[in-house]
Amino acid sequence: MKLLAIFYKTLREQKRDLLLLILSLIFAPVFVLLYRAWFPSGSTTYGVLILNQDAGAQTADGATVSAGEQISEALKALTYANGSPMLSVRQVTDRGAAELLLRDREAALLVVIPPDLTASIEAARLGQAVEASPVTLVGDLTNPYYAVAAVLASSAVDQYIQAATSQERPIPFAEEPLGASAARTEFEIYVPGLLVFATMMMMFTVAMTVVREAESGTLRRLQMACVSSFDLLGGISAAMVLIGVAAVLLTIATAWAIGFRSQGPMWLVVVVGAMTSVSIVGVGLIIASLSRTVTQAFLIANFPLALFMFFSSAVFPVPRVTLFTVGGRAIGLYDVLPPTHAVAALNKVLTLGAGLGGVIYELAALAILSAVYFAAGVWLFSRTHLRAD
Repeated sequence: MKLLAIFYKTLREQKRDLLLLILSLIFAPVFVLLYRAWFPSGSTTYGVLILNQDAGAQTADGATVSAGEQISEALKALTYANGSPMLSVRQVTDRGAAELLLRDREAALLVVIPPDLTASIEAARLGQAVEASPVTLVGDLTNPYYAVAAVLASSAVDQYIQAATSQERPIPFAEEPLGASAARTEFEIYVPGLLVFATMMMMFTVAMTVVREAESGTLRRLQMACVSSFDLLGGISAAMVLIGVAAVLLTIATAWAIGFRSQGPMWLVVVVGAMTSVSIVGVGLIIASLSRTVTQAFLIANFPLALFMFFSSAVFPVPRVTLFTVGGRAIGLYDVLPPTHAVAALNKVLTLGAGLGGVIYELAALAILSAVYFAAGVWLFSRTHLRAD
């Protein structure tokens, strides 16, 4: 009977802390639904750009053929067993613009078809000697989707050429990596995500520090001393941002000491880390506004941490879910998460050698989101913990 009494007592205690109970129950089901949103058809479609420079050729009967166009159709025809496309194929006319899309990871692969492809195929089919220009595959080799897209595209192109010529590999392939992506080790590929992860951990520090001040009565005493909400939260937040920047610097220094080298300016990495820290402080204040105790703040902080880890590409790669396009730039579902832009910016700077001009969009998005999250955190915390009794 005592066991049953303890059982009912524990259930009643859980009911009192309804927020944590609800979060614990819905955490995994929500992620199941979100993963289903990622893969609505059970498969991933890889973005492939085609720069078709093929001049085409005339056959003996006077017809004009273009191997480049036929290869484009062959790539579009690749489908999974359920009929959904494997590749999302787009024609481009400017290589520079195409490489910008690769850097922004709005596509995984660029296939450059040489001007003499059709002529080389016709010569090979007739048994003539062929000195063909290669079909070139261009991409960011640190992008986890590049390898899959490159294998699928090169296999389709190779099958087309073999069927057209009845020869094995008469047309060569070449690979051109973006920036220093080919020279990066597996360790170096993970560094950008680890830098962002260093700022994410600030959620716990911010939430638990602020709630500890409220739980101990320090906030109330400061209010009685006529300390304004701006001074109070501004001071705490500034200290937390400084700690976040210190965490980024320490992480960079550690990586540098064991062999990591950046292709871009390190000051820009620090700027990205500082701006991300501001948004994380805002998230920490939002968590604090929902918490009454330090323990509760710690538990609640795990949920946004998991959200950022799974959906920002900081730890796990995620397929892009485009909602709409503004000024030619695709806006994705996960772009509302500041770490998404931080990871993109750090990949460009550390791996592709981008400077300030190459990450203007990411910095602007980080600035806007940091302001929104921080303002929301200050407003919520002021209403929940700093209102006069």
